[in-house]
Amino acid sequence: MALPVAPSAASGRRRIGVIGLGMASAPHAQSLIDLRDRVEVAGCFSPSAERRAAFAARHGLPVVDRIEALLEDPALSAVLLLTPPDSHAGLVARCAAAGKHVLLEKPLDATPEGARAVVSAMEAAGLTLGVVLQHRFRESVERLAALMRDGTLGRPLSAAVSVRWWRDAAYYAQPGRGMKARDGGGVLLTQAIHTLDVFVGLLGLPERVAAFAATSALRSPAAGMEPGMDTEDVVAAALRYGDGMLASIDATTAACPGYPERIEIAGTGGSAVLSGDRLEVQLVGGERILGGRDGATLGGGADPMAFSHQHHRAVLADFLDALDQGRRPRVDGREALKVHRLIDAILDAAAAGGAAVEVEEP
Repeated sequence: MALPVAPSAASGRRRIGVIGLGMASAPHAQSLIDLRDRVEVAGCFSPSAERRAAFAARHGLPVVDRIEALLEDPALSAVLLLTPPDSHAGLVARCAAAGKHVLLEKPLDATPEGARAVVSAMEAAGLTLGVVLQHRFRESVERLAALMRDGTLGRPLSAAVSVRWWRDAAYYAQPGRGMKARDGGGVLLTQAIHTLDVFVGLLGLPERVAAFAATSALRSPAAGMEPGMDTEDVVAAALRYGDGMLASIDATTAACPGYPERIEIAGTGGSAVLSGDRLEVQLVGGERILGGRDGATLGGGADPMAFSHQHHRAVLADFLDALDQGRRPRVDGREALKVHRLIDAILDAAAAGGAAVEVEEP
C-alpha cells in the first residue's frame, strides 16, 4: 500500500482527484475552485468521454480517461468520490489499496453490508474517510447544536422530522434512479438522509423504531413510469428513545412542488424549529432566538441542485483540515453509519408490517 501523501512542500496544496462527474459534481467542482489555494486538482474521471468533455468545458478543471491515472499518482493525497451508491464499496476498496484518503458523496454504499465494508476498508488502511452530509454545516444547524449542548433547550421530550420534497418524472428518467440495484433505497437513503443525519447528530439514535413505507401510485408503470420504482417514496415512522423521548419521521418525494424540510424539538426549556436553513427557538421564559437564513426549499423541489455550494465547500474545507491536523472529519465513516442504522431500522420495521424493531449500533 502506498503511504498517504502530505501537502506539497512547494505549494502547500493537496493534490486531489475526482471520480464521478454526474449531477452531484457541480457543487463539488465549484468548491474545489473556491479552495484552489489549498487544493491542486490532478484530474477528474468519468467513463463517459462526453461527460468528461462537458465537465471540463463547464468548470475548467483537468480530466483523465483512466482511474489508474489518479490512483497510481504517488503525489495524490485524496480522492473525491462522487459515483452512484452501488459502486462505492468497490471503489473505496481500490482507493484504500492505493493509500488514498477519500471524501465520499453520501450514502456510504447502496447496501448495509457495503456501508460497513467502506468504513472497515478505510480504517484497516489507516486512512481518513469523510462523508458528504453537508447539512450539518448549515449555520442554523450549528447554532441549534450549540444550544442543545449548553442545555438551553433542557431535556428533549418530543421531536418530529418532516421531509416533504418533490421529484418529477424527469428526475426518475435516468436509468437506475430510484432502484435498489443502483441507489440502494428511495426517499430515505437518497433524499431524507441529509435531514435524518442532522436529526441523529442532534439527538442520537433511538432504541426502537416502528414504521410503514410504500411506493406511491405516482411512481408505478400505471402512471407512465417504466419500469416503475422498487424503492420507497412515502414513509411514516415512530421512534422511541431510551430516556422515553418519542419522535416521528414523515418523508416523501411525492409532495409537489416541494417544501422546506423541518426538524422540530420540544424540550423542558423550550422548543426549536429548523425549517430549511432557518432556526426559530422559543424558550419557556419568553426569550426568542433566531438563526440561519430563510425557510426556502433548498433542493427540495423539481430541481434537486437548486442550492448554494457553500456547505459542500465547508465539508471539503473540514476534510482538508482533518488531513492537515491528523484528526477525524466532522462526519467520518463511523458518524455516517449512524444515519444508515436509523434508515435500515425504519425499512426493516416497514418490511415487518410496521412492527417495532431495535436500532443497531453503528
